[in-house]
Amino acid sequence: MAEYLEPKVLYAGDSAVTIEFGDSIDIKVNARVQQLRQFIDRGQFNGVVELVPTYRSLTVYFDPVRVGDVAPFFERLKKLAADTKGEVPKGGLIIVIPVCYGGEFGPDMQNVIDHTGLSEEEIIKRHTAVDYYCYMLGFTPGFSYLGGMDESLATPRLKEPRKVIPAGSVGIAGKQTGIYPIDSPGGWQLIGRTPLKLFDPEGQPPFLIDAGMWVRFRSIDRKEYDEIASQVAARTYKPEILTKSGDAK
Repeated sequence: MAEYLEPKVLYAGDSAVTIEFGDSIDIKVNARVQQLRQFIDRGQFNGVVELVPTYRSLTVYFDPVRVGDVAPFFERLKKLAADTKGEVPKGGLIIVIPVCYGGEFGPDMQNVIDHTGLSEEEIIKRHTAVDYYCYMLGFTPGFSYLGGMDESLATPRLKEPRKVIPAGSVGIAGKQTGIYPIDSPGGWQLIGRTPLKLFDPEGQPPFLIDAGMWVRFRSIDRKEYDEIASQVAARTYKPEILTKSGDAK
């Protein structure tokens, strides 16, 4: 069973509590995670320090001194969790991520071609044809786990992970796709790279993509990649953000 009939409340020490909504990766389960997150953000919860969403749960970190009596705090969380609904999100923000595919930016493109039997042109076409739902951030700051990839592109991870993958690299691992926000080790099959900066400690907010958002990849050539990279470095580039209906925001 993917979705629990009743959310599970798990106490994690004296300053955190985790609410689980299911036992598998499912967009309806994750929708409940995001709804609870929004409820708490809007609910003026005294003492909440941080909210950490995952595929199927939300961990609420709080200051026990500021919260005081935790019993009513937990009861309020339980009620809000029970009020969430497992409905596939119909709206939301879409961020457009420009990607230069193949070549030096996509050193594993040939691996994906060999595994899928598709041409590079067809791989790019299918990879840019859908909007991806961001289930969660993790692994490294701002690494987005995206769902919804065409299953014909599914390719196993590298047998031997790389020690360093350049920031902005777009990869495939099994049925998922994602973007490396910083230079880091990793074993995903790299098919391209974006010039955008997904994690900026000085940015407001520091993450370009957030859980619950949608991501749309757009294929660009090397010339446009360099132009955007220069704008990003000068902090003059404005990311293209749309609503799910397709209107510019």
